[in-house]
Amino acid sequence: MQVLRQLGDSATRVAARSAMLRISGTITEVTPTSYRVNGLSRFLKLGDCVTLGRDGGRRHGEIVRIDRAGATVKPYDSTAEAALGAPVFLAEPVAFAPDPSWRGRVINALGEPVDDGGPLLFGPDLYSAEAEPPPALSRARVKKPLKTGVRIIDIFTPICAGQRIGIFAGSGVGKSTLLGMLAGAKGFDTVVIGLVGERGREVREFIEESLGANRPKAVTVVATGDESSMMRQMAPRTATTIAEYFRDRGDSVLLMIDSVTRFAHAARDVALAAGEPAVARGYAPSVFTSLPKLLERAGPGAEGKGSITGIFSVLVDGDDHNDPIADCIRGTLDGHIVLDRAIGDAGRYPAINVLASISRLSHQVWSPEERNLVNRLRSMISRFEETRDLRLMGGFQQGADAELDQAVALIPIIYEAMIQSPRTPASTDAFRELAEALGKVR
Repeated sequence: MQVLRQLGDSATRVAARSAMLRISGTITEVTPTSYRVNGLSRFLKLGDCVTLGRDGGRRHGEIVRIDRAGATVKPYDSTAEAALGAPVFLAEPVAFAPDPSWRGRVINALGEPVDDGGPLLFGPDLYSAEAEPPPALSRARVKKPLKTGVRIIDIFTPICAGQRIGIFAGSGVGKSTLLGMLAGAKGFDTVVIGLVGERGREVREFIEESLGANRPKAVTVVATGDESSMMRQMAPRTATTIAEYFRDRGDSVLLMIDSVTRFAHAARDVALAAGEPAVARGYAPSVFTSLPKLLERAGPGAEGKGSITGIFSVLVDGDDHNDPIADCIRGTLDGHIVLDRAIGDAGRYPAINVLASISRLSHQVWSPEERNLVNRLRSMISRFEETRDLRLMGGFQQGADAELDQAVALIPIIYEAMIQSPRTPASTDAFRELAEALGKVR
């Protein structure tokens, strides 16, 4: 029996690569988002790819469920353009052959160009879209500090090369704008951006305006909101795979995914179509498995190779920061930056709540003096905010509390100094600029 099974596996692998010998089945059921195939079950594994029709093309999908009666296929197209009895063929798994010439290009989740730059050139090595992260003990340590050019981040939540940090925000609080500012950060050899479920009009704006001088060294992977859940689920994996290629070349890579929440939504759609139960606010168990698997692929590479600095935006549904997806992502990353709607309503952008934000690698960046200063600033901000209602009611008397007096005098100046927009120059030395702002008042 073991020999027969090995023979069957060998035949399946040969058939998938051979134009003369192909394993096929037929469609027995069609729904708006998936279809059922009979005759392929014994040759399939979860995650295998199939093509619809003899010409293949883009009409292919992924196996999301297998049972004795057949297999369920989620197509990469927006709708299941399938007919009863149509042939379905086993195909190669999704893999990419990135090349340095991909910098400056815009591609879709399947690695096909969507700009006007002509066909892509392919490198000699194939990279699987489902690659495993480097082994934990072989990874390099994260130590090298980075300057993002965003003053409030460089002071309160500094970032290191190879760190993974999340930007948590509700809709309309400036999340995409902040990502655009971070995309212009210096010190990266390559920038890889995954735009997942974005509005179609925002894609061109982000590429032409937000990337700026970094556009020639950026690879942009796009899956807009009108594309299928399979394309939206694949886009972050495609972007991460391309980042892994450049990391293995020794590059310092900036990987930005906007947003991981939409990846989770797409994964939920796929899981529910496969028959998984909804266990937490409609999310299936496999969603909470796929998130850490994706996020762990970013970070430092093996010793002697490059690193992937991951910045992941998280759309917090209903401004609930205890949402299951936000909670899962926050526990996986090396820090989180929280955008607060109330701060944005006050006109202070980036609308970062420094008291709720943290970088778990800040000790690699701050000097002892800077650490003491930031702790002091956080303490003053906390005191200033917790007494806001008291002061509005007229309960504040200057001279009664020296610490509160200092907070009331300095925090508005600090808030003003932290305001920054994409049109203002990037910060070069955040602590010095803050000191200059405080010195002008005194």
